[in-house]
Amino acid sequence: MKKLAGLFAASLVAVAVTGCNDKESKTDAANNAQAQASEEKVVNLYTWTEYVPDGLLDEFTKETGIKVNVSSLESNETMYAKVKLQGAGDDGYDVIAPSNYFVSKMAREGMLKELDHSKLPVIAELDPDWLNKPYDKGNKYSLPQLLGAPGIAYNVKTYKGADFTSWGDLWKPEFAGKVQLLDDAREVFNIALVKLGLNPNTTKPEEIKAAYEELLKLRPNVLSFNSDNPANSFISGEVELGQLWNGSVRIAKKEAPGTIDMVFPKEGPVLWVDTLAIPANAKHPEAAHKLINYLLSEKVAEKLTLEIGYPTSNVKAKAKLPAEITNDPAIYPTAEVLQKSHWQDDVGEAVELYEKYYQELKAAK
Repeated sequence: MKKLAGLFAASLVAVAVTGCNDKESKTDAANNAQAQASEEKVVNLYTWTEYVPDGLLDEFTKETGIKVNVSSLESNETMYAKVKLQGAGDDGYDVIAPSNYFVSKMAREGMLKELDHSKLPVIAELDPDWLNKPYDKGNKYSLPQLLGAPGIAYNVKTYKGADFTSWGDLWKPEFAGKVQLLDDAREVFNIALVKLGLNPNTTKPEEIKAAYEELLKLRPNVLSFNSDNPANSFISGEVELGQLWNGSVRIAKKEAPGTIDMVFPKEGPVLWVDTLAIPANAKHPEAAHKLINYLLSEKVAEKLTLEIGYPTSNVKAKAKLPAEITNDPAIYPTAEVLQKSHWQDDVGEAVELYEKYYQELKAAK
């Protein structure tokens, strides 16, 4: 009772003081609430250029009042470095699009925020076969958006699909100065590793070096490295042969019908899934969840795949897609291709060796 009496006396003093400042406190609370509401009126998206076609985000802003600032993602390595430098006080990225093999790496290093599944009802629309994969068990940090499969693209007026049955065909002398490669260390090393019969996810220095030496033999054939809208060089006619993603083939076929096609070599492609995730230090997490839910929704997923061709994780959206997309083996890999495919995975600290050799390769003549 003595303790309660003391607390009661103290509360009388507190009430007196609070009464004097009550109006000021309410004003401060209102200002704080207003500031928080204002803070959530913007969300910063860092994703691949092709993934935000004109008008895709208009309805999101109209529905939520949240403005989306979009930054163009050129490679997973660049994205990783930028997010690594992002501090808690920075108005940096809120939603990013790491490929599956970078999700596991970034999560392990504490760079990703755990997703609140209660704020992501769209999960119910996603293909179960795309969920709960080893790179992110339980989809704790990411949700899958699009499936990527690189192959050998070619101008149908110059070449035939039968000309390319192996990744090794790109090494042929007659293609000197004609080949475009994707500007991505892992994508480029993948083709050399599978050509040599090695694991594309190897972490063995001697095997990575062997792939580098093999790529040096390819270097005279390489005209350019391009991962930022790589279909554009095919559309313009600047390039007629090279490594390209399945979604990029869709863009080229749409913009320049009857010009381009793609085949998957006998060694199989090295597949990846681009995801949506939230950096650990994201400043607008509420808006980030809303944007992820929107981007993966049926209507938006259908529109995005129609525009850029990458297979979507949303099963309802896939059911609405035209056969010209879902039945095109260059865009939606066949079961046979998928069976012999490899999955790109995190290689840990070995990625630094890949990147070192890759920069040396690009600098070589």
